[in-house]
Amino acid sequence: MGKTVKLRRVHKTAQYRRYTRSKAGNFFFFFFLTLFGLFSVVPLFYSVITSLKPLDELLITPPRMWVSRPTLANYTVLPSLMASLSVPLSRYIFNSVFVAAVTTFFHIIVSAMAAFVFSKSSLKCRGWLFALVQLALLYNAYTLAIPRYLIFSFTNIIDTYLVYILPSIPSAMGCFLIKQYMDGSVPNAILEAARIDGAGTTRIFWQLVMPLIKPAWLTLFLFEFQAMWTVIPGGTIFSEELKTLPQVMSSITAGGIARSGAAMAATVIMMIPPIIVFWITQSNVMETMSSSGIKE
Repeated sequence: MGKTVKLRRVHKTAQYRRYTRSKAGNFFFFFFLTLFGLFSVVPLFYSVITSLKPLDELLITPPRMWVSRPTLANYTVLPSLMASLSVPLSRYIFNSVFVAAVTTFFHIIVSAMAAFVFSKSSLKCRGWLFALVQLALLYNAYTLAIPRYLIFSFTNIIDTYLVYILPSIPSAMGCFLIKQYMDGSVPNAILEAARIDGAGTTRIFWQLVMPLIKPAWLTLFLFEFQAMWTVIPGGTIFSEELKTLPQVMSSITAGGIARSGAAMAATVIMMIPPIIVFWITQSNVMETMSSSGIKE
């Protein structure tokens, strides 16, 4: 009797596997996946096409999704538009690279340290403290704009690089993401074995934990670099020598329809670094997103 029941279960399992692996199901799955993927690429495709349009095609209404006479004039005109700047273009590029690199580095380190404490320490109140971190996820930048400005003014860091860097170092999202990944990817047994071998907390964190959570902090690297590459602090930076590349690029878009092609060319150029970073980290991003919700 037991053998008959077991055979029926095996038969049902085989039927279920055949159903889930049917060619029709795979076809519709990949069809809709491809459809949604192409739809998400439409803004990028439109930006590139618009940056290659001459002025007469930019004036066509409604706008077309193709270009009849592609030209690189919108790209070649950018240096002449920036030639009248009081600060060299290299200064804006340096500011953007410096702010994005420094902020992203400290953002990852601080988030990983906080996640390590919440996930693997013996702190008794870590559950309550992590609940406060989760509560902080409910607040957005607009809610914190006035308190942040008051803090900047009180600490005298307005119109300095610190306005870019300091507010972006602590991150509730970064701490939450790495902590969730660490819970499922860093076994406590490995940490205990390292302590038995005489490794201290600092050595365990840098030489053991950080390599194991590489997909998580690479994912955080992608998100933070993209955010800092396009950051434009409103009302806190007044010196022209401290402004970033997106701020000077925004001045090009203020030229009206005549500069719409050059503005789109500048936008395409600004998108290149985040796209390169995404290509480098995409496998780690998918791994992190698939396992960041796993808990012990």
